[in-house]
Amino acid sequence: MNIKIKLTILSFLEFAVWGAYLTSMGGYLASVGLGANIGYFYAVQGFVSIVMPALMGIVSDRWIQAQKTLSLCHFLAGLFMIAASVYCLQSADKVEFSVLFSLYSISVAFFMPTIALANSVSYNALDKAKLDAVKTFPPIRVFGTVGFIASMWIVDLSGWQVTPYQFMWSGVLSVLMAFYSLTMPKCATNSNVKAHNLVQALGLEAFSLFRNYRMATFFIFSMLLGCCLQITNGYAGPFLQSFGSQEVYHGSFGVEHANILISLSQISEALCILLIPYCLSKFGIKRVMLMAMLAWVLRFGFFAVGDPGSGVWLLILSMIVYGIAFDFFNISGSLFVDQETNVSIRNSAQGLFMMMTNGLGSSLGMLIAGWVVNMYTVNESGLMLDMPGTGGWSEAWMIFSAYALVVAILFCVLFRYKHNVSK
Repeated sequence: MNIKIKLTILSFLEFAVWGAYLTSMGGYLASVGLGANIGYFYAVQGFVSIVMPALMGIVSDRWIQAQKTLSLCHFLAGLFMIAASVYCLQSADKVEFSVLFSLYSISVAFFMPTIALANSVSYNALDKAKLDAVKTFPPIRVFGTVGFIASMWIVDLSGWQVTPYQFMWSGVLSVLMAFYSLTMPKCATNSNVKAHNLVQALGLEAFSLFRNYRMATFFIFSMLLGCCLQITNGYAGPFLQSFGSQEVYHGSFGVEHANILISLSQISEALCILLIPYCLSKFGIKRVMLMAMLAWVLRFGFFAVGDPGSGVWLLILSMIVYGIAFDFFNISGSLFVDQETNVSIRNSAQGLFMMMTNGLGSSLGMLIAGWVVNMYTVNESGLMLDMPGTGGWSEAWMIFSAYALVVAILFCVLFRYKHNVSK
């Protein structure tokens, strides 16, 4: 099979696993009385990403081939996600936070490293095929977004948005991905390299990148922007569904099919990925990252003033700008790290990037976002309010928008980068 087709399937499955629950889990949690805990479920993805992607990157750099590490992680993630689904189905509406959170946390602890590992496996395969990753990878990565969207639509149209079947679907796909990963080209390891100090012994050389001002600044701002990554994934669904309590919005498409409306974000993401090679070569990483940051400002801002009725066009605009907000940050950042690091620490560097964005950034972002949203939308009984009043959701979204604007201004001032078009 052509290597591009194999990597396309790999990318499709990788993100179909995530798309099964990432945007709909918040609605399910709210339906079983765990709305006030939504932030914790999304924050834990960040906490495990602080350690696990970097750890698995080190393992695949030094001891176990990356495609095998990818397979093992997916297999374990799938088993625990299926276990979470079975528990929820048996518990009906009496789901206990501690049990579900534990099973879910173990699953995502093994899933989160797979994003960086899948990138490394893809870059390795393209390198062996003597193909330019900057030009070849983005069109392949598009199908990761297609897989994400496909899972979202399956969950929506199957009526699984507020049921634990979304976890079952994710688990099954993850186990399938575990077996498929083993068909990828073999990745090299550096187990014969002699360690001269503790840092080398533990495979932590990638952290030496913080000695470089430009790379250190890039990683720090990646963390700050990473705070935005999961906010709409966690709260867009409950936000849209909350309008259903008002008669004027009852039965509207945005309320009944929140997942499909949100999937416009991923469709935009799929299209914007194709712009990355041109934008990176034309504008360079600094301007591309600034575009992403300003897109996050608009993403949250449009949510603040939109609604599923006459203001639905503002929500649609928010979905459109998400493509730039996510891709120009995540994909471009991953490619930048790949190009700026030595091959001997490339897997570790990808894990470090993942740790700063989906790890520290995401976890801090969701804990703070959870506090903000709960302050405006959760009542004294701990239940999420049905009606999005004037000062509730809107104020929360505006706070997130202002934060993204501050990050953009600071990045523009502090990140030093002169783009070389010829390079």
